[in-house]
Amino acid sequence: MSQNDTKSQGASPRRKASDPANDDTPRLVIQPIDTSFSFKNKAYAALKNVIISMDIYRSRSDIRLDERQLAQDFGVSRTPVREAMAQLEREGFVRSVPRRGVYVVRKTKEEVIQLITAWAALESMAARLITQTSTNEDIASLRRMFATFEGGEVRAHLDEYSDVNIEFHQAIIRMSGNQVLIHLAENLFTHMRMIRRKTIGEKNRADKSIRDHMNIIESLEARDTARAEVLVRDHALGLADHVARYADYLD
Repeated sequence: MSQNDTKSQGASPRRKASDPANDDTPRLVIQPIDTSFSFKNKAYAALKNVIISMDIYRSRSDIRLDERQLAQDFGVSRTPVREAMAQLEREGFVRSVPRRGVYVVRKTKEEVIQLITAWAALESMAARLITQTSTNEDIASLRRMFATFEGGEVRAHLDEYSDVNIEFHQAIIRMSGNQVLIHLAENLFTHMRMIRRKTIGEKNRADKSIRDHMNIIESLEARDTARAEVLVRDHALGLADHVARYADYLD
């Protein structure tokens, strides 16, 4: 046996020291820590709150966002404001127009109807889950929301009712306990709340809204799964029908 053969049958040859430049082992790609994270997120949250609190459908005039002015108002540099705008554009709240600036997005009538239709599917499923898993106390909390408006007091407190109306629908989604459903509904409802606020005072919708809500709550209290699901879906689709008939200001 040759000397070379003897070596091959002995201990395995030592591996060469790993050369990072030639190492094909998969590596995590780590980005430097972004020290402006908190500013970016605060600017995003503040700007989003400003947009959803505006009555953007009252006027047809474009609403332009001034990056420099917003940075001054928020007390931050322009970088986190620019990043916040980019995030809001991805979510469909603003649009960037080359050489003109950034504008708040108004949904068209058809887009709003599609949003409401998708919401109807999610909220009706949430109602179904509530009848199966929620506690009596959780369901009772829905009824307590409307104590202020008993005895025909809806019109006298329309702005307040608008807020409660929005909270009611958010609570239905939240009480489902389904985290995927909650996540899907979150951004969708942020778009919808602006149109809900606009339409609640039109064509006696507030009075019909509270009647619908009471019927929904009764079905949830009775654990009537099929009825709760239908009532919630029909209530949402009623808003879609109202938009189709009367919301010409969207086009």
